[in-house]
Order: sequence, then structure tokens, then C-alpha cells
Amino acid sequence: MKRLSLTSIQLSMLVTAFVLSTANATFWMKAWTYFEEFPDALAGFAVAIFLLGASLLTMFSMKYVIKPVFILFVLIAAVSSYYVDTFGIVVDRDMIRNALETTTAEAGALVTPNFIIHMALYGLLPASFIAWVRIRHRAVRAKAGWNTAFILPSVLVVLGIVFLNFSVFAATFRNHRDLMASLNPASAIVGVGKVIDRHFQNRNQILTKLGEDARSTSRGNRARPKVLVLVAGETARAQNFGLLGYERDTNPELSKRDVIAFSNVSSCGTATAVSLPCMFSVYSRDDYSETKGKWTENLLDVLGHAGIETLWLDNNTGSKGVADRTVYEFLPDTADPSFCEDGECRDDVLANRLKEVLAGVKNDTVIVLHQIGSHGPAYFRRYGEEARRFEPDCRTPQLADCTSQELVNAYDNTIVQTDRNLGQIIDSLRDQSDRIDAAMIYVSDHGESLGESGLYLHAAPYFMAPKEQTHVPMIAWFSEAFANDDGLDQSCMKARSTEPLSHDNLFHSVLGLMSVMTKVYDPALDFSVSCRKTGPGAGSAQPQDEEPGT
Repeated sequence: MKRLSLTSIQLSMLVTAFVLSTANATFWMKAWTYFEEFPDALAGFAVAIFLLGASLLTMFSMKYVIKPVFILFVLIAAVSSYYVDTFGIVVDRDMIRNALETTTAEAGALVTPNFIIHMALYGLLPASFIAWVRIRHRAVRAKAGWNTAFILPSVLVVLGIVFLNFSVFAATFRNHRDLMASLNPASAIVGVGKVIDRHFQNRNQILTKLGEDARSTSRGNRARPKVLVLVAGETARAQNFGLLGYERDTNPELSKRDVIAFSNVSSCGTATAVSLPCMFSVYSRDDYSETKGKWTENLLDVLGHAGIETLWLDNNTGSKGVADRTVYEFLPDTADPSFCEDGECRDDVLANRLKEVLAGVKNDTVIVLHQIGSHGPAYFRRYGEEARRFEPDCRTPQLADCTSQELVNAYDNTIVQTDRNLGQIIDSLRDQSDRIDAAMIYVSDHGESLGESGLYLHAAPYFMAPKEQTHVPMIAWFSEAFANDDGLDQSCMKARSTEPLSHDNLFHSVLGLMSVMTKVYDPALDFSVSCRKTGPGAGSAQPQDEEPGT
């Protein structure tokens, strides 16, 4: 068969047209909506995007370079478009960080039959065409001339379009930043560039010490160690917690225990790679950055400076750097057949390991349990039969094969599983009440979208994230002895449980509850401070007219 012969400019235009027409359904749907009242501006916008894309690809039209670059361009577009169009997500820097830090088992849940078919049609097939077609290359000077003759007029046309529609474009881009964030593969390529850039920026960073003056103020007054279990939840949204007003009873176990349910808590981010280190950081959401989180000591370090022991038990994809200087256990490595299968474990493994750890606690200790919780899309893998309360439930990570109700049923079952595990944790702490003064705080790292407004999963950029991804549950339980240590009035805390809180409060609240005094402690961000009679900042007023960190 005779090979098709094209110039590099022709191939650039063809690849651009293919990617814009097949890998950008979400992008064009948004553009149609946002430019609905300005059809002329929409037409100009489409022409401008095409000319910019073709011009950019033409810049890579050198021999031996053009085909690898074009093939990579098409493959990235195909991968990105599947997840953008299927789940409504944005493939940006944070999403790419999540992908790089995920486990093999978690990533495997995203490689579904539909994904493979999509990649074959929109990735491998056009990539094969690019590899097969013969490109007519000109001499270097001639190529430079022809490329300039195409690129320069294209750029001038784009500038003309922008000039004629400036007011419409400015208003649209200002009010709808998600539009360009959904352009494939531009958003993914920019995201990769930002990840690489941040990596090289951080190469010579030095860890900043924090709270080296920290000291415990109550150990001399107590005969027994003070133990706080801090449960870092995963992908649980407040809307589906029965204790927080959900019409379904997804919290049958916690409802039997004397817990405090905080109903107005917001997350620092919408993805674990952002929220988890931010939760343990001294920085507020407005001040937090990846660099600050990675290169500044965190809550666990400050507790260590105060002589409090710390332990991180992980059943997720790691601590994202939070536990780098802490005793750490990755429980999926145990492959315990009672709780684990195919490289993943249900969170029962955390509750089981905690029992063993508590038996050996002798000093003031904070134990972090990092759950896999409600992480999708394979929700059905997160709970056992004893937590399968709502049926029929979605039994595949290929969410398009499930009805909306089946999806919600599966997700709600993950909340029932979390409820069951939290009940087990509380019972384990109670069982040690003759040895330790115990407490538990549970807070999710971010929420989840279940199809609302066409969005699924999480990791939407914060500026466009719906409340389903940022409104998270927080539950606290205190033994009578723990509460009595600092004169903690639990009725007071329940009365204030509807006040706005966020991940910003966690750092300072843990220090306050563990009776740690340090200059970096801020009583205004300690949610227990106004309900305690003793300890750091006790009795301080804590106005909450605004949501911290927003």
C-alpha cells in the first residue's frame, strides 16, 4: 500500500483538528455554554484555538522530532480526554501529582475496558497513522521559511480575533477559569511542566524547624499516658454522614457512642496530595503551598519536640511526606488475608493493628491512622459484606455501567465501613481505659463528587470545586478521663459543633488537646480552647464568624 505523503504543516493541521474534535468534548461543551450569547465570539475562539495549536505543533516539525512529539501529543490527549469526559475532572498539576504517587492497585481500578477501547480508538490508532504517513521534509532554510509563513499570519489572525472580541473573552475567562483548564492536552502538558519545575526548584531546599520550644504542660499531673488517635479519612463527604443530617443511617455504630459531630468543616484541598500535608501543616489554606508543606516541620515534628511519641499507620498511598520523620508502617505490605486482597486492604486492618499498638503504649502518644476510606472509583472494594447495607450497589470501577442509585449505594456502604471502623477504634480505646486517657478525632482529607453537575471523583481545582468535594465530616470522641485532664466540657463542644471550622484548625487543636505549649500554637484556631478549663489557651474566646483559611 502506497504511503500517504504530507508536508509537516499539513500533518500539524490534521493532528490539531483531530485532537480538538475527538479529545475535547467537555471543552467544547463548556465553550458552547459560556459563549451562548456570543456565537460570533465562539466561532472566532474556535478558529484561534485551532491556529494556535497548529502553529505550536509546526514548531516541532523537524525531522526525527516531529513524529515522536506528535504521537506523544495524541496519546496524552487521549488519556486526558477519557478522564475529563468520563469523570469531569481537570488534569492539572495536582492531579498529575496524585497519579505519580498512587499505588499499582489504585491505578489499576482506573484502567477499565472502556478506557482501553478509548485509547485504542483515539490514541493508538491515530498514533499508528502518524508513524505510517510519509512526511515531505524541505531543506532547513526552506522549512524555516514555510513554517514562518504559516505561523506568523496565524498569530496575527489570532491577535485580530482577540482584539475584536476582547471584552467577551476577558469576561468569559475571568468568570470561567475552568474552560481553559479542560483543554486537552494543553492542561496536562502544562501540569507536567509545573511538576517538573517544582521538583527542580525544591532540590536545594533545607527543612525549616518548627516549634522547637514545644513542651508538655500536664504530664507531671497525670499517672497515665494521654493517647490521641487521629484518623485521617479519605474521600468522605459530609453530605453522606447520617450524624450530619443525611437521610440514610450511614452511622449506626457512631450513633451508639457519645461522639461530637462537627457539621461545618471545610477541607484544605480536593486531593490527598494537597489536603493531607496541609492538614498537618502550621499554614492556613491561603498561605499553604507544596514547598512550604514539604520543607517546614509539621504537627508530628512539634509533638516530637514536646516529648510526645508519634506513630503513623498507613492504609492508603503514603503520608505525602508528613511522616518522613515519624515511625511509619505501611499496612498493605502485611498482605493480611483477613483484610487484604490484590495489594489493597480494607480499613479493618488499621483498627486491628491499633489494638496491638495500644497494648504497648506507655507514654503520651499521638497515633495517626490514614484510611483508604471511600476512595473511588472502585468503591465496592472498600467495604466488606458486613457493611454492605445498601443494595443494589455498583460492583465495578467502570461507573458508566452503574445507575446513579447503584453508585450512591456503593459510596454509602463505604461510609458504613468507615463508621464501623471508627466504632472499633473507640471500643479499643475504651478497653484500655484502665491504662490510658484516650481520645479520637476523625476528619476526612476531602470529599467526593458522585455525578452532581456531571462531576465524579475528586481533585477539582479549588476555585471550581463543588461543596461535595470540600465539605468534610469531622468526628471527635473523648474518654471521661481525657476530658477531665483539661476540664474539657463536652456539652460546650457539642453546642459549638455547627460553627465553621476547617483543616486550618487541626494543627492547633491537637496541640491544645495534648497540652502542648509552644509559640507556634494559636488558640484562636483551637476548636476546643473555649470549652477547656486548663491547658494551652484554656477559656480563650474563639470567634468563628468567618471560615478559617478562606
